[in-house]
Amino acid sequence: MTDPTPPELDPRATALLVLDCQRATLAALPEPAGAEALVARVAGAVAELRAHGAAVAHVRVGFTEADWAATPPGNRTFSAVARRRLLHHADPGTAFHPRLVPGPGDLTARKTRLGALSTTGLDRRLRERAITTLVVAGLTTSGAVLSTVTDAADRDYRLYVLSDGVADPDPGTHRALMAGVLPRLAHLVDTAALRSLLPADRGRAGQVLPGSRR
Repeated sequence: MTDPTPPELDPRATALLVLDCQRATLAALPEPAGAEALVARVAGAVAELRAHGAAVAHVRVGFTEADWAATPPGNRTFSAVARRRLLHHADPGTAFHPRLVPGPGDLTARKTRLGALSTTGLDRRLRERAITTLVVAGLTTSGAVLSTVTDAADRDYRLYVLSDGVADPDPGTHRALMAGVLPRLAHLVDTAALRSLLPADRGRAGQVLPGSRR
């Protein structure tokens, strides 16, 4: 599930998107231990990219009363959410996972549809930072990940999907998307490969490593 020859990353032009890593979404995964392991890997990627000076954007799904009211009944994905008044933005289940709380300088966005860009101002905010490359992680492969990657590809971002940092409640659907759909839109890299794509002379918090040259 990894791309053998992905281009190296320029941290100054890169943002890691952490999608829907909320308790309500993580609870839908079949194995709690697997969910926690995924969170740990995503948290490691956040630390790695942040240390190299890349941007980090945390995106969550959450609704207000007005959002529910504005959801048309023809929307097969979200009409039931609106009708049953689910995923209220202030509900603890829609908060960011404690291990993935946004840090100073991170971007945050609340969305009311699957994709991270369509119902938020995130695209504009990324472009204001001259971001041209996105690394996508989080949940779910068949939902927010697929929708965000497809939309971002149409917006001409260079795309990477963190192959061991995404998951889906349906393992078969996850495998099919990772094998046949997402590789046509993005480079698939795991957390180890991601580290290898970052500049070797940069350390934590942007410090130059001993013995390296500027």
